[in-house]
Amino acid sequence: MFNTGRLAGTGYLSILPVDQGIEHSGGASFAKNPDYFDPAKIVELAIEGGCNAVASTYGVLGAVARKYAHKIPFLVKINHNELLTYPNTFDQIMFGSIKEAWNMGAVAVGATVYFGSPESGRQIIEVAEAFAYAHEFGMATVLWCYLRNPGFKVDGVNYETSADLTGQGNHLGVTIQADIVKQKLPENNGGFKALNTGGSSYGKLDERIYTQLTSENPIDLTRFANLGVEVFDDYWMNYLTRAMAREAGYEKPPYTNLKTYQAYKRQGAGILNIPQNELGTEAEEDDLGDEE
Repeated sequence: MFNTGRLAGTGYLSILPVDQGIEHSGGASFAKNPDYFDPAKIVELAIEGGCNAVASTYGVLGAVARKYAHKIPFLVKINHNELLTYPNTFDQIMFGSIKEAWNMGAVAVGATVYFGSPESGRQIIEVAEAFAYAHEFGMATVLWCYLRNPGFKVDGVNYETSADLTGQGNHLGVTIQADIVKQKLPENNGGFKALNTGGSSYGKLDERIYTQLTSENPIDLTRFANLGVEVFDDYWMNYLTRAMAREAGYEKPPYTNLKTYQAYKRQGAGILNIPQNELGTEAEEDDLGDEE
């Protein structure tokens, strides 16, 4: 994966993750751009975007593996939280095997653990076993390290994205052989302290975590994603590849980076705010918009 796409050889990765068909339901995710009900369109988007890899479900990647597995690295998500159980539950369950992912030509597998949840013990065991097996096949492993527990919300603050708690989640993640960890970037700190108030006892902490190892600056906690999920989802779910743009009557994709996206949104309703300093990090032009 590190030697594919625009970032090849840089030590950085840009992976297109599209597992929303299961995690958020297909209709709710793709109704705004029905082209992405087609698994091939998802993979083509990753290829055209110069991504290092495409991450998706067994169904999406398996449907197009013969055509695309040799063109871009496949990362198969092996567990999911589905939204058909009534009432909805929040539990990552296995959807396939490591051997299946390997047979379709995947170079990596990914999984999610909801650390802090009642189901986390079972998830840790399942994912640890799966990752060990994946390594036997020479496949890389990626872990979505997420915290989930309603008890982590204290006095109106959600500590599921607290730097100290997510940091511990990341530590557990690499311990079960995750080669790459994906986390929700911290929005606050002091989760352990908040959960150790009012006579309750949770985990272990050292005050030096907050006085010497971190500050209140989000950049100090980790690089802070200030664009938000709303912008991210709108950008990618409405993105048109060159072929899709031509089919829709455009000479080229309406936007290919944040600057052109912002200009495109200004032409209609639903503009989403993007800080000017973030726009400034994007190139003025992007060769994705050029004709082949």
